[in-house]
Amino acid sequence: MSTLRFKALEQTISRHPLEVQSPSKKTSDYFAINVFNKKRMQEYLSQEAFDSVMEAIDKGTKVDRKVSNQISSGMKAWAIDRGATHYTHWFHPLTGATAEKHDAFFEPASDASVIENFDGGKLVQQEPDASSLPSGGMRNTFEARGYTAWDPSSPAFVMGNTLCIPSVYVSFKGDSLDYKTPLLKSIEAVDKAAVDLCNYFDKNVTKVIVGLGCEQEYFLVDEALFSARPDLKLSDRTLMGHSAAKDQQLADHYFGYIPMRVASFMKEFEIEAYKLGIPIKTRHNEVAPNQYECAPVFEEVNLATDHNQLLMTVMKRVAKKHNFKVLFHEKPYKDVNGSGKHCNWSLITNTGVNLFSPGKTPKTNMLFLSFFVSVIKGVFEYQDLLRSSIVSIGNEHRLGAAEAPPSIMSVFLGEEMNKILDEIETRVSGKKMSPDEKTELKLDVGKIPEIMPDNTDRNRTSPFAFTGNRFEFRAVGASTNVASPMIALNTIVAKQLIEFKEEVEKLIEEGVKKDEAIFQVIKKFILASKNVRFDGNNYSEEWKKEAEKRGLTNVSDVLEALSASVSPSSKEIFAEMKVFTPRELDARLEIDMEKYTKKIQIESRVLGDLAVNHILPTVYRYQNTLIENVKGLKELFSETDFNKLAGTQLESIKEISDRSSVVNIRVNNMIDERRKANVIEEVDVKAREYADKVKPYLDEIRYQIDHLEMIVDDEIWPLPKYRELLFIR
Repeated sequence: MSTLRFKALEQTISRHPLEVQSPSKKTSDYFAINVFNKKRMQEYLSQEAFDSVMEAIDKGTKVDRKVSNQISSGMKAWAIDRGATHYTHWFHPLTGATAEKHDAFFEPASDASVIENFDGGKLVQQEPDASSLPSGGMRNTFEARGYTAWDPSSPAFVMGNTLCIPSVYVSFKGDSLDYKTPLLKSIEAVDKAAVDLCNYFDKNVTKVIVGLGCEQEYFLVDEALFSARPDLKLSDRTLMGHSAAKDQQLADHYFGYIPMRVASFMKEFEIEAYKLGIPIKTRHNEVAPNQYECAPVFEEVNLATDHNQLLMTVMKRVAKKHNFKVLFHEKPYKDVNGSGKHCNWSLITNTGVNLFSPGKTPKTNMLFLSFFVSVIKGVFEYQDLLRSSIVSIGNEHRLGAAEAPPSIMSVFLGEEMNKILDEIETRVSGKKMSPDEKTELKLDVGKIPEIMPDNTDRNRTSPFAFTGNRFEFRAVGASTNVASPMIALNTIVAKQLIEFKEEVEKLIEEGVKKDEAIFQVIKKFILASKNVRFDGNNYSEEWKKEAEKRGLTNVSDVLEALSASVSPSSKEIFAEMKVFTPRELDARLEIDMEKYTKKIQIESRVLGDLAVNHILPTVYRYQNTLIENVKGLKELFSETDFNKLAGTQLESIKEISDRSSVVNIRVNNMIDERRKANVIEEVDVKAREYADKVKPYLDEIRYQIDHLEMIVDDEIWPLPKYRELLFIR
């Protein structure tokens, strides 16, 4: 066995689970202790400052500059009490990760001493030198100026010794350079549209909150084994590796016993998450070996997005203490389940009504149906835009494989809800309804079951499923910043809600009664979006053919799917909802294409290095051993006996030569194609060249190496194998 591989395995065998002590017996005693939430604000702020912050959170008003000094003073005092020495504006640039620049609280005083200082100006706005962060051509490299601005709706928190202030990030000219800015705009759009429609049914509704629960899937791998795999280390996935004899086929890992080391890791990261106010509720083994899931309770979407990004950071930090590495890549291992981030999305009014939960009366169920069919129609009308929000090179490997939904956007409703929509479709006519028809229809609508989870099964192959009182967007990848799909979904639904209300208003102007007008628009939306409803097997070839007949698109090519974000209809809806300008959309597409290109470039370089400098030398060494063995047999035995005894070795020698030759040729060809692509300046053309000319070599080279792995002596194979990576000791 290679020295590096032996040492890696030796380190994993000697590991013992860490005992993690809770800071208190009860989670409630330390939950959110590192968060400057409402309770802490009341302790550290004046009434004027507290009221100003709460108004900014509840109504979206701006915090007065004079009051901001009071807020910053109280926030600083609290942070220092929590051990903070620095502060930072914590934001979500278009890298997909989070960013922060730490500044110390202290400032020199005139008498050569220092004082802690953090005024309102530093709280409200910072100017990071962020010229190296992606901008998609919205500014030149020499134009470094960008601004981060405090987002009061997401509470500040202390991590380590740093006060982190959730912030938006914009350019000098005001273009959004982050995920949070458009997310907040999309929240505002859907809030306004939803309130306007709700007021048909309840004038007390003044705000609609977007709720989100993120189920986060991930893999764990021993840190020593991770370090012995350059492909995992540099590209987040294995670029080679033959399947293990046993992986997930017995379904014995799913919901199974959690290994002690893993349980210790989970316990500690949950404690750290609780301190930061992240409400983790669920943990369990997922389907693939070494794959796990955690999930929080529902939160407001902006806070949930911040918490999910923060959670991934916490998990990575805690994993190191337990000698693990966390993998958020959608498909780190071939032929086993990939990881998603199922986004459970809902709308809740300030009066406490979940708009996706049927009520006890025809009136509340009409409200439910109005929102329900608007979402379905939105998915149908903007299926390509919705897909563009979740595609990536990582998710490309996952979608359509091993329980992940395919790239066709469809909506699963369940038998009960499909039956209800079908009945409305057949019973509501375009003409004026008689009193008896209205009464009968209202009675039927009033019979919609209250507890929907018991009336809808779960379709694991559906990308967008109704699961009781929410919609679950299952196509989202594990590494994705959930702001991206939430921006798209919020915007799409806001547009449909506005359209719904406009259609109702037109009918009312024509003399149709309000209730009847609402029923007619519900039917119109049901008919318009019927083709997107599908409850069957999304993997079947029959569905692909059927989906095409229904006018549903099936775009598996990442670059083509991404391009839908800048289609005329996409630019129109984002501009109308005031979420993105056309310029911002073009920039984001350029960033996504550059990211796609660079990731293939990295994977290509890593694979070429591994093949030439690790795999082939090992293969040749083993081949030489076989050759020496054959020479010995030839010296000892007659030609007849030799032919009988050396047949297997000779076949192996030939197969090694053939496959090694193919690897060499393919690596050189891949390098040549990469060189040609690298001189292309146009971002989209370069991305296409990498996708069509470079990327195919990754699979071709891997195919040969994976077969060589099964031939070469296990004792000298240089990299940890799947059977070692996938089973925590």
